Amino acid sequence: MIFRILEDQYAEKSRQAKANDARFMQLALALGRRGQGRTWPNPAVGAVIVKDDIIVGRGWTQPGGRPHAEPEALARAGEAARGATLYVTLEPCSHVGKSPPCADAIIAAGIARVVSAIEDPNPQVAGQGHAKLRAAGIVVDVGLCADEAARDHAGHFCRIRGGRPHVILKLAVSSDDRIGAAGGKPVAITGDAANARVHLLRAQSDAVLIGIGTALADNPLLTCRLPGMAKRSPVRVVLDRALRLPNDGRLVHSARETPLWVLTSNVSEAPAAMKLGAAGAQVLRVKTAATGLELTDVLHELAAKGITRLLVEGGARIAASFVEAGLVDEVWLLRGSAAIGNDGIAALGAMPLSAITQSPSFRVRASEHLDRDSLTIYERV
Repeated sequence: MIFRILEDQYAEKSRQAKANDARFMQLALALGRRGQGRTWPNPAVGAVIVKDDIIVGRGWTQPGGRPHAEPEALARAGEAARGATLYVTLEPCSHVGKSPPCADAIIAAGIARVVSAIEDPNPQVAGQGHAKLRAAGIVVDVGLCADEAARDHAGHFCRIRGGRPHVILKLAVSSDDRIGAAGGKPVAITGDAANARVHLLRAQSDAVLIGIGTALADNPLLTCRLPGMAKRSPVRVVLDRALRLPNDGRLVHSARETPLWVLTSNVSEAPAAMKLGAAGAQVLRVKTAATGLELTDVLHELAAKGITRLLVEGGARIAASFVEAGLVDEVWLLRGSAAIGNDGIAALGAMPLSAITQSPSFRVRASEHLDRDSLTIYERV
């Protein structure tokens, strides 16, 4: 009987410990997301330090990628870090870069246990951070909330493993799968709640990309216009093979306040490039395919400049090109309640929207209502 009571008590303590681990890792993940869109080329990591079930330190990767999350949390914890547990959403770095190794800081602070969500695929880390901590006598547990961490760090993983950013395609379609009125005339498709979600998605992205057709038709600004979040605007990227982007448009006018990168062919006119450069835009030359710029080369160029999370906003031709090339990792499909009509612009041009919604390459990850509109998020299988 006594042994049964002891076993039950042990089991209950074990369940409680696992529940606490999960709770603190969820907080670390939430903290890490605060940095999304601002830490590139570094991943947006979150860290929480806990002692006797009390949070004594929190941190997340700061703008520009430094300081890292772990030293931020350690600085807040101070001496309370000694003997504590560190929860971190990505393996602590072990190499000397532009800042000292986080693993060394963790060891020096006297952390007793590290709960790490997932190993860092960066060849400079790749398990070496965890090994260094274990060699110092620290208990290291890896894998808690690994799927969520992999999703949060998808941009970092894509850039390290594939030399390109994680690509999110955003489509706002009417109830009859149109994205614009006849002749390319812009039309309001979704309401305020959906639009706010798009602006938040921009803030969480390193860069937002459109084609020259959308730039000419809509004269967009592509910034984050949520209150107080203008500084969270992503880099604006325009694919413009012939450099037709006008200097009197809103994108170029704002190029000195919010970065504007214009990707063009390697044979485009030099005077036009110089004119854009003088206005504050950065002109980047990439390879040209038969139907436009080579998208693989576009993504490699963006990754080389540090971009990890790329939001593609259109138009139809650009969206279809990314889908057809198999370069879309995630789709945010916002659907309005009103119809536009058969003469409107189809979401993916000649390609049916079912190429996403009914494709075995994608599965629904989440869906929700935003007032009268709906949002469905698809992810690549």
